[in-house]
Amino acid sequence: MDPNTDENSNKRSKHDEKKIKGTVVLMKKSLLDFDGLSLPLVDRIEEVVGQKVSLQLISAVNGDPGKDLRGKIGKKAYLEDWITKITTPSADVSFNVTFEWDEEVGVPGAFTITNSHHNEFYLKTVTLEGVPDHGQIQFICNSWVYPKKYYEKDRVFFTNQTYLPGETPAPLCHYREEELLTLRGNGTGKLEEWDRVYDYDLYNDLSEPETDLKYGRPILGGSSKYPYPRRGRTGRPPLEKDPRYESRLPLLKSLSIYVPRDERFSRLKLSDLVAYGLKSVFQFLLPEFEAQFDKTPEEFDNLEDVMKLYDGGIKIPDCHLLESLRKEIPFETLKEILRTDGERFCHFPVPQVIEEDRSAWRTDEEFAREMLAGLNPVVIRRLQEFPPNSKLNPKVYNNEANSKTKESIEKNLEGLTIDEALKNKKLFILDYHDALMPYLKRINSTSSKTYATRTLLFLKNDGILKPLAIELSKFQEEDQLRVPEEEQLGEESVVYTPVEHGAEGTIWQLAKAYVAVNDSGYHQLICHWLHTHAVIEPFVIATNRQLSVLHPINKLLHPHFRDTMNINALARQALINAGGLLEKTVFPSKYAMEWSSAAYKDWVFPEQALPADLIKRGVAVEDAKSPHGVRLLIEDYPYAVDGLEIWSAIKTWVEDYCSFYYKTDEMVQKDTELQTWWKELREKGHGDKKNEPWWPKMRARAELVEACTIIIWVASALHAAVNFGQFPYGGYPPNRPAMSRRFIPKIENKIDYEELEKNPDRAFLKTVTPQLQSILGISLVEILSRHTADEVFLGRRDTHDWTTDKKPLEAFERFGKTLTEIEARITRMNEDEKMRNRVGPARVPYTLLFPTSGVGLTGKGIPNSVSI
Repeated sequence: MDPNTDENSNKRSKHDEKKIKGTVVLMKKSLLDFDGLSLPLVDRIEEVVGQKVSLQLISAVNGDPGKDLRGKIGKKAYLEDWITKITTPSADVSFNVTFEWDEEVGVPGAFTITNSHHNEFYLKTVTLEGVPDHGQIQFICNSWVYPKKYYEKDRVFFTNQTYLPGETPAPLCHYREEELLTLRGNGTGKLEEWDRVYDYDLYNDLSEPETDLKYGRPILGGSSKYPYPRRGRTGRPPLEKDPRYESRLPLLKSLSIYVPRDERFSRLKLSDLVAYGLKSVFQFLLPEFEAQFDKTPEEFDNLEDVMKLYDGGIKIPDCHLLESLRKEIPFETLKEILRTDGERFCHFPVPQVIEEDRSAWRTDEEFAREMLAGLNPVVIRRLQEFPPNSKLNPKVYNNEANSKTKESIEKNLEGLTIDEALKNKKLFILDYHDALMPYLKRINSTSSKTYATRTLLFLKNDGILKPLAIELSKFQEEDQLRVPEEEQLGEESVVYTPVEHGAEGTIWQLAKAYVAVNDSGYHQLICHWLHTHAVIEPFVIATNRQLSVLHPINKLLHPHFRDTMNINALARQALINAGGLLEKTVFPSKYAMEWSSAAYKDWVFPEQALPADLIKRGVAVEDAKSPHGVRLLIEDYPYAVDGLEIWSAIKTWVEDYCSFYYKTDEMVQKDTELQTWWKELREKGHGDKKNEPWWPKMRARAELVEACTIIIWVASALHAAVNFGQFPYGGYPPNRPAMSRRFIPKIENKIDYEELEKNPDRAFLKTVTPQLQSILGISLVEILSRHTADEVFLGRRDTHDWTTDKKPLEAFERFGKTLTEIEARITRMNEDEKMRNRVGPARVPYTLLFPTSGVGLTGKGIPNSVSI
């Protein structure tokens, strides 16, 4: 026998022994993805004919001289047992994969994957065991992988290691840059479901004016008149007659609106939303419902009628449209929701605000308390001069307080004069005058009839806020729409003070209702939609375009962007669009989004930091001796108290994290990806604000820490504070009416005025949101206030192995423990009877900033992201 043959045989045996075992965890496409009932069969047939799923390892240590020193690529390895393994759609399934170890490739830092099947799958993780001189290597993927025909370049995934751009192993640099180029796209063409492109566009898809002029709305963004944050680009065709506008999808295809595939809801969340959600299909049925209600008018005659929504339910009128819609929708869950078997449809859980006491919402104390601990506790500010100052043109808008008003107020200041109360920081105001007056004449030309309100409050010695007066302002009727704004001198303002009984007592309740109407609209359109949903989306886009998945700031922020683009895209389809649910259920009607654009003019990024916001509103002052650097002037201000705890916990976590990767300010300055990210955010994402002097320069680590803390705060805690209280407080429309239909009856109108005294509840209900819009509104806020089963809360992540770096993992664990301690403090404070603002007359504990929650309507929990 030839000895050389034996030697070669031994070499081959040793080579054959060098195998790297891997485990691939993925989830196959399910029926909730709308097409193909024989998904597993198709893929199995392709496996038989050799169309498989293959992976190739990419070296992190050895470059290929023939390919510009990019990492060497190993041999193909295939997923094993695809045909024989029994799997269930929507369930995780593990496959083995075996790689030949190649010394020339060495330790891998990435891999490519090629899907030769007919259907996409969701790749979760890849784990390699026994890598020579390294041990285990983990890849966190969490991405949909489509068949190879949809990609120009191979899909690449990196290990869970973290690198600044300048520290990336040289063999991986090309792959890092190439992946970012893919995610940016080329800015042209219609984007399809398999595309992974993140790009910007204007809000030019909220209406189709050429279809119906009544649905014409201005384009938001790209102009000084209508500035706005940018949204994700879809590339749908423009309208033929006015190509400035983008065409819209039919309502029933809303779930197919483009967002990058990895930004779409998980299957679990989608099924939850389908099951909860499609009560909002009312929008589609609204014209027919309105016709039914017009035939048999269904006003709420009294508050007992309202309670039927919770105690029994209201039947939907029979109509052929319901049945036809059921035939169009494939999901059994939807068919259950839209059943036409005579069972009641509109039956809601009891909102917390009336769960313990059905009348406490009417008290002045609860009315004021909700400004500190309700669903919109972010607007109240300290009054620093009397009368309240207005920035509007005084030739057009009245801003004078008469002496009688001053005397009425001073009677309720516990012995103080107004000047003394101002000096002692005891006067506060909820002021919608300047925000609303420029729009009010147009709003009141619609079916809405409302006022611009100012509410003056006094902080009593026991820490409770007491309403002192409400100013209702509008234009005199003869000035409405007839006279140019610069020539109008017709603003009329009436001030009301608390009265308990008779017609004047009812008028006081109506005055509070108009305040709630203003507050509801401002909350929904500005504090909620604009200040969380809309302003965060550009950060989602820029982060994916400019920061590699290997970048530490991408890893820090990524959990806080989950589902945001998807929920915002659906909002453009059915909520904030022309004729959409918000226009149907909030008082600004067709001027709703235009009004939010006016508010964006005042948006300042650094002021989104909670301490800065509290100081700006005058409800806190800087105080180095206080735990969070500020001292609250209303000590029992639940949103601010809990918020400062959460803010500080987030900031400590961000400081610990950033300090690990950025040892000096110079490292921040030299981080090319970071600098490009911040430049693009300013110049594109928030392009209408690009020249503002307040943008951080991003030259120091402290600026990076503050910016990331603001982003995380807005996406998590701020959104939770203004979102998940919507049903607990707004699910009972009399407490939070979103519309008003008439002005306060004048004494000359005897019938209506007498009703104020003889039937105050009916007078109240005739003024605020009517029954049909109430049902629509309750349906909407019930959906928005729910936690789905796959929610990931602040201080948690969907995977434990998101980085290999030990110190960031330890810092994140400390962050989670701090949040647990905050939960315990919140529970103790809510049980402390001395802190009356935490529970109030309605007996609703303040838990909106309680970090964790279960599934459903809980009134607590801080999700990581703007996800609903």
